[in-house]
Amino acid sequence: MRGKLPVTVAVPVKNEEANLAKCLKRLNRFSEVIVIDSGSTDRTQEIAEEFGARVVQFAWNGKFPKKRNWFLMNDRPTQPWILFLDADEFIDDAFCEALFVALKDETFNGYWLNYTNYFLGKKLNYGVAQRKLALFRYGCGLYERIDEEGWSTLDMEIHEHPIIDGEIGEISTPIDHRDYKGVGKFIERHMNYALWEARRYALIKDDEDAWAAFTPRQTFKYRNVSKWWYSTFYFVFTYVLKGGLLDGGAGYHYAAYKAWYFRTIRLLIREQSQ
Repeated sequence: MRGKLPVTVAVPVKNEEANLAKCLKRLNRFSEVIVIDSGSTDRTQEIAEEFGARVVQFAWNGKFPKKRNWFLMNDRPTQPWILFLDADEFIDDAFCEALFVALKDETFNGYWLNYTNYFLGKKLNYGVAQRKLALFRYGCGLYERIDEEGWSTLDMEIHEHPIIDGEIGEISTPIDHRDYKGVGKFIERHMNYALWEARRYALIKDDEDAWAAFTPRQTFKYRNVSKWWYSTFYFVFTYVLKGGLLDGGAGYHYAAYKAWYFRTIRLLIREQSQ
């Protein structure tokens, strides 16, 4: 194994005692680890301190900035790179080695990261790949600004992407994402996401600056999410064209629930426009 990575890992949390220890125990290669806590009432803060992480408390007032932007704007990481990692995302040695190689390249100021995904207790090997722009040089970007003014219950950037000044690369070695807390939590979470997406759609549909900053994937989604065919298109694309059917029942149910999610967004958009 090589030496420490010049990266500050920032782990936004709230009541993550079930996952946090497993996440933090894999971060020995990183030069700094910070846990950004939103007032956890379980053992989250205690676990973070046991692993030597610096704990920062965040209280959201319902307006800009949310948790990740607030950290970038108000804290002072010791390392030149920031990696945002959720408590249910687990890094291994292969990813650390790929990261070590990537950071020697001076070309890029940010990296798209790839993730494994699980549903109904099974790893999904097919379907739409999950990836996030979660690694970038400190000072080279912030997450999209959305002035929510109290209409959202989500205190952290979920669908907002970082806007990075400079070239962006990709690290193909995946991070293991064990985001499974049961079907009930999945539905509850995606219902909150759908409400947020419908409200955001109303805010950005005529905002030229917002459209200019979108990734191609965002542009396609927001151009079409209000159309009758989009949820069916997503199901066919992920389940058939991207091979989700090869993941068996878990692949089918995941694609079906995601189609329900996009159909719900469309209905919420129609409802709020009446």
